[in-house]
Parts: sequence; structure tokens; C-alpha cells
Amino acid sequence: MRMATAADIPALLALVQSGFRGDSAKRGWTHEADLLGGQRTDAAALAEMIADPKQTMWLLEANDALLGCVSVADKGQAHAYLGMLTVDPGHQSSGLGRKLVDRAEAYARESLGARVMEMTVIKQRGELVAWYLRHGYALTGRDEPFPLDDPRFGLPKTRDLVFVVLAKTL
Repeated sequence: MRMATAADIPALLALVQSGFRGDSAKRGWTHEADLLGGQRTDAAALAEMIADPKQTMWLLEANDALLGCVSVADKGQAHAYLGMLTVDPGHQSSGLGRKLVDRAEAYARESLGARVMEMTVIKQRGELVAWYLRHGYALTGRDEPFPLDDPRFGLPKTRDLVFVVLAKTL
């Protein structure tokens, strides 16, 4: 695995879009295509993440193909945030998501000094929430609003979307 650079943005954008939205995403089990249309992110947001010294995007590649990514943000006070975990739909259910999460957690613990990793997941994505629960995360009881009216995050197909906050002690 390696850290992303600005040169990776086109491939990273294609991976994230294919993993979350549209018909290509439906080949995998972790998509949001039934809940949201439009984009998952854009090149400007990815460039901002990669340039931010408090964020790191890890890439998983094989045979010069980008298979997955995960971001880690330093939130201070021994907390980190895991985001944008994406595995190419054709490679889901092969353990790559687990490898990416392991790398993100190790980086947060060893390089950022984090003792807690948090994340948000759309509440209606029950299978994904269950996957994180099986991997040591717990529901915190906190919810956060979904940006329903900001097309940068997608076009909701339902107005009841909300994020649940999950956390894990590292």
C-alpha cells in the first residue's frame, strides 16, 4: 500500500464513483446506488484531501490497477476518522476492505497517536454497519445529518438519510 498523490486523482475518482454509485457499483455489496444518485466525490474534494497534512489517503494496487482506497484524518485529542473506504466492486468480498481498514487503523495508532477511530455510515446501509460491527466498531448512539441538499455528496433518492457514528478503540 502507498499514500495517494495528486497524480492519482483521476484513477481514485473513477474507483470511488464505481464503488458507490451507478450500475457499476451494484456489482458489489457495499454500494449506495439505491439511496443516492450523482457523484460520491469530485476531483476538487480529492485534491483537497490529498493536500491536507491532517489527512492521508491509502491506495491498494495490484498489477498497476487501483483496487481500493481508504482515508484517515487526524482529528486531534487521540482521535482519527476513517473515511472513503472503497474496494473495486469486482474485488469485494475478497478481504481487501479488511486489509485497508487494518492499514488505516495501524497508521492512526502508530503515526497519529490515535486511541480511537471514528467513522460515519449511512444508517440505511445496514449490511455495511453490520460489517463494521463484526470488525470491532460499535455504534456510539450519535447520529449526524446527511447533507441532503448538497449535490457534491450525491442526489438523495429518499429524504430520511442520516449518518450513524461508529467508533473503535485502537
